Amino acid sequence: MLMQRIITAIILIPITLLILFYSSPYIFFLVTLLVSLAAAWEWSNLMGLKKMSGRVIYLLLSGIIYYWVSYNIFNTTIPVTLLFALTFVWWLFATALIVTYPRGSEWWSNSITVRGIMGLLVLVPCWIGINVIWNQRDGVYMLLFLFVLIWGADSAAYFVGRKWGKDKLAPLVSPGKSQQGLYGALIFSSLIALIALYMSHTPFILWPWAIALSLITVIFSVIGDLFESMMKRQAGLKDSGKLLPGHGGLLDRIDSLTAAVPVFVLGGLLLGMYLN
Repeated sequence: MLMQRIITAIILIPITLLILFYSSPYIFFLVTLLVSLAAAWEWSNLMGLKKMSGRVIYLLLSGIIYYWVSYNIFNTTIPVTLLFALTFVWWLFATALIVTYPRGSEWWSNSITVRGIMGLLVLVPCWIGINVIWNQRDGVYMLLFLFVLIWGADSAAYFVGRKWGKDKLAPLVSPGKSQQGLYGALIFSSLIALIALYMSHTPFILWPWAIALSLITVIFSVIGDLFESMMKRQAGLKDSGKLLPGHGGLLDRIDSLTAAVPVFVLGGLLLGMYLN
């Protein structure tokens, strides 16, 4: 399993870098849209949709929502800050669902419609956020930093958890995750942030804010991971799909980003990091 994870990562990393650095705005928009819609297809499985027709209908409805939101966001009809502020509220609510699971879960776990709406709340802001970041000046490097931060923290949590993990983080949602793994992720992400700040010659006065945003982003990346784990547990699934050997489905690979990206964008907007 570990070797499969490594091989898959070796293949995905150069592809991700090519898309980040050499795409035109249209190609980047289209590629990220296709990836997000593929994740929506996997989410339809987490909803409990068994028939192909039901999954296709959900995918088509998702595409319509994606188009409507992106059209209004990128044409400034809907303020970007408002979208991500509301998304932040959603993730606080999702955190409460994780903490209390399985108590009081019947209202959403027994409703395909509610779980479908949850999928849109998880995936659409993440996709919009990635495009908002990429389209900024030096946005490619900001997005690269975010990917390294999240996936580096995820790897640190995995290895630290395997070596020293003894106290469960959320045993009813994801028994494999430990508090020690979370601490390892936060320490490692702090180091990544410090290195990035030093290499980018960021004024020292901004370092505490940037490090704080990085740590908060990593914490929410864990929440995104746990939320998808909760959905899989409710659906009786180990993985969201089988697209990526060693990782499961595409959604299993980007679950941390679904919460991390909107929080990172909101923090950047509040700190004045973005031009748009």
